[in-house]
Amino acid sequence: MIPTTILLAAAAGTGTELQIESLISDLAFLLILAAATTLFFKWIKQPVVLGYIVAGFLASPNFTYLPSVTTEENIEFWAQMGIVVLLFSLGLEFSFKKLLKAGSSAMFTALIIMMGMMCCGFIIGRMLGFTNINSLFLGGMLSMSSTTIIIKAFNDLHLSHKKFASLVFAVLIVEDLFAVVMMVILSSIAINNSVAGGEMLLNISKLIFFLIIWFAVGVFVLPSFLNRNRRFLNSETLLIVSMGLCLGMAVFSVYCGFSLALGAFVMGSILAGTSFAERIEQVTAPVKDLFGSIFFISVGMMVNPQMIVEYSGPILIISAVVVVGMIVFGTAGMLATGQTLKVAIESGFSLTQIGEFAFIIATLGMQLGVLDKSIYPIVVAVSVLTTFTTPYFIRMADPVYGFVAAHLPARLHFLIDRYSDNASSESETGQLWRTVINRYLWRIMLYSSVLIAITIISRQWVYPLIHGIMPHWGRLLCVVLTFIAMAPFLLALSYPASKRTERERLVKANAHFDLPLILMTFFRLILALGLLMYMLKSFYSWSVAATLGLFVFILLIFFFSKRVRRRMRSIEAKFLNNLNERELRRSGKNNNVIGDLHLAFMTVSYACPFVGQRLADSDLRRRYGVSVASIQRGLKLLPVPAGDTRIFPADVIGVIGTDDEIQRLLPIIEAPADDTESNFSQSDISLTSIQLTEASPLIGKTVADSQLSTRYKSLLVSMKRNDEEFTPDASTRFQPHDVLWLVGNPDQLATLK
Repeated sequence: MIPTTILLAAAAGTGTELQIESLISDLAFLLILAAATTLFFKWIKQPVVLGYIVAGFLASPNFTYLPSVTTEENIEFWAQMGIVVLLFSLGLEFSFKKLLKAGSSAMFTALIIMMGMMCCGFIIGRMLGFTNINSLFLGGMLSMSSTTIIIKAFNDLHLSHKKFASLVFAVLIVEDLFAVVMMVILSSIAINNSVAGGEMLLNISKLIFFLIIWFAVGVFVLPSFLNRNRRFLNSETLLIVSMGLCLGMAVFSVYCGFSLALGAFVMGSILAGTSFAERIEQVTAPVKDLFGSIFFISVGMMVNPQMIVEYSGPILIISAVVVVGMIVFGTAGMLATGQTLKVAIESGFSLTQIGEFAFIIATLGMQLGVLDKSIYPIVVAVSVLTTFTTPYFIRMADPVYGFVAAHLPARLHFLIDRYSDNASSESETGQLWRTVINRYLWRIMLYSSVLIAITIISRQWVYPLIHGIMPHWGRLLCVVLTFIAMAPFLLALSYPASKRTERERLVKANAHFDLPLILMTFFRLILALGLLMYMLKSFYSWSVAATLGLFVFILLIFFFSKRVRRRMRSIEAKFLNNLNERELRRSGKNNNVIGDLHLAFMTVSYACPFVGQRLADSDLRRRYGVSVASIQRGLKLLPVPAGDTRIFPADVIGVIGTDDEIQRLLPIIEAPADDTESNFSQSDISLTSIQLTEASPLIGKTVADSQLSTRYKSLLVSMKRNDEEFTPDASTRFQPHDVLWLVGNPDQLATLK
């Protein structure tokens, strides 16, 4: 082990001041303080994220009764790590496939929220006397909810499995993507006093281009790499590989001109589609908890009581605007996209805060010299205040929904329900059109991005290398090599994205009207030709590019080898299999064992009816025709489990069966939790003693007939009768004045008296 003094001496020799002691001492102080505050907040039954914020305030120079950190840059470093790891974890829980499924709903809701909050922020800024540019920046800061705060609140409140939580995650991701665009617009307005449309479109196109390239390369390479090295990936190596990929993509994202957080999220989303996603979540959870806590502590360190008192009026007004505006626009956006009233209200009440992007936009305004210095502490205070109130507003959603549902006019309630049902239902032809168009669009975006990337790499890196070796023939050779690399993707882009049977069904369903399909084909061919000409234009003039491009494109379409077409189909099939690997692993469709039997892996949910049962008692073979081949419990594998092995939640069971048998069993094993059930916390369950009166509903019943476990959700531990304490059996009959010790909810058990 290298001593610290040697490290410091080496650092001093290079002219770098490396303060290892201060880094460790600051981290130790913060973690000890956070441990104390979080234990206290657990004791008073409050979310631990609030304890982190309080710990940050106590460790800051603004609180003089305790020592403060020695170097604030140390905390900023740990906080940035926290944001990266938290967004990586978010990506693991929300894959690109889920984003595409909820894409239109999330995008429309995010647009409603951001446009509405931008307008509210601008108006309230003008009312408070801010300038136009300050009011515009204020609107940008108030338009995005905090991803990290909501993730932490959902985890603390055990709500991540709810339907509205996945919709909120989708909205937050879209907001984060829109934030890049917003920063470009605000920068253009601040510098030029107008929106630079060309620069805005360039940055949007650049963002979309790099997202697609990252996604395509990652999905094609990473699942195959992980599966090939599966036998080496124990907990330690999987953690190292996962965090290496996360930080590597984050650094590459910065190199491409984007943020660390965006790269971490993209890598998490790519890994979310692999069969290793659950294990990666498990091994990276401690890292996420550690660095995530430092991020929330850093937020608390920005709390300045003097500034809060000085600007208390604007802080309270803006906080109220954030809470009310997010609830109104979030609920309205969800309703407009066809969600139920309950889901819409739950989503709206979850978005009632601002977070990290508000600080980024505020910093941008300060760097551009257009933001008043008094706005930054106001935004920090609003962020902290709304962070404190977030868990309470999330808990208020269900009572508010009950009140609204009870007082909402019946006709309006009927219209909302009918609109939600209509939005969720779709004709068979409409579903087919949606499938064909989605496949058409993603193929265009994917192959176009790959072709542009090949052109850029060839022009900027390959051509200078070849030209240096062969000055006279270098350009022609580079063009030939580039065309060879592009040819398979040009061919894939040129051919139809739909199957012949799908096209025939669409033409027949639309009374033999095939103009949309013809237009789609025409656009696809023109795009492929244009990309080929774009490559040639990088090396020759437009006239040469147009003439040569048209000639080469015709040859490519009519004379290209069928073998290459089959190869492209296999590459595309591999890409889709990697993209859907997690889903295919659940269904076993690509995992044939013998004949029509498949091996599928299913995760046991808490609502599964077999939880707690032995395999022999579940009788899966007789009832569903499947055989249990393995059980993965955490990091322990149970191959060919015996009949007395019990089934527990979160077990990954490998079952062998036909497609029909697996599809019939899958919704039972992975049954979703019932959203209508009330959520009890640990504080709602306790050991309670009650004395039965003559009016008790238990009098005269035996323990077996009382239905204590099913009807009252309670467990009878002991009884006391005539000063004698004993453990009752199933035949014990209850009598007046019996004292019962039961485990359950005290309020519910009070009815037994």
